[in-house]
Amino acid sequence: MTALTDASYDDLVDQVRAGALGPEPGTLRVAVAFTTRQAVRHAGRGTGYRNEVLSLRLGEAVGSCAVEPGALPDSAVEECVGADVARLLEHPLPAVRVAALDAYLMHVLPHTPANGARPVPLAAGSSLEKSRARAQAVVGLLDLPPGATVLVVGVVNSLLEVLRSRGLRYVPCDLKGGATEWDEPVVADALAAAGRCDALLVSGMTLGNGTFEPLRRHALAHGKQLVMFAQTGSAVLPRFLGRGVSAVCAEPYPFFWLDGGPGVLHRYDGSCPGGGR
Repeated sequence: MTALTDASYDDLVDQVRAGALGPEPGTLRVAVAFTTRQAVRHAGRGTGYRNEVLSLRLGEAVGSCAVEPGALPDSAVEECVGADVARLLEHPLPAVRVAALDAYLMHVLPHTPANGARPVPLAAGSSLEKSRARAQAVVGLLDLPPGATVLVVGVVNSLLEVLRSRGLRYVPCDLKGGATEWDEPVVADALAAAGRCDALLVSGMTLGNGTFEPLRRHALAHGKQLVMFAQTGSAVLPRFLGRGVSAVCAEPYPFFWLDGGPGVLHRYDGSCPGGGR
């Protein structure tokens, strides 16, 4: 296998298509496709949210891409079942393309220490307890002094709580805009806000909506930390360590909000062998 030699998302896809990172994708077929829909309002919180995720199973691996609730047509699941990965990488729906790439990379480069991952146990608990534990694991990947400002793309209230507890300021950002749990305004244009922030804390959902590459290029050009928290593209984003991404907290399916039992996160910080492959 050859290492990824160019930085962009499109270049990674091209290398996968060419079989440069593993088996030819045309030889691998998706056996199972499914969606997960969830609504949540944690105890003690005044607001809630919804999630919808497309997941594709390839052997033992599951690749996922979150979408805006209601945006994914029911036909997408049927179109994925039995299809080979090469075909799905050309699918007209971005969510299908991202989930297929994630499944392929989970298959050939799973979250193991040999591939740069450091497992972080997630204890059993309520939905809020597990959300806060995940937030600690994610924010712990930032190396910033108190008073620094973080752009948070994909508003997760537990992340904002932890940032505040560490003396960090933040600019919450989401394409939908709105307000946080504490009535702080949420900006809609991440790239416009990035210039006034010292570091970026970004959801993997940016892979599916096309906003990842501009943020990666901004971080690379300005030498800023870019930490990704990834249910979407958990196996994709570690491929960009050292290429604009400084660290990744990867959380493949099943996600913390699906089960009250123990789980595991996988952290990449670029210091482990294989972390940037």
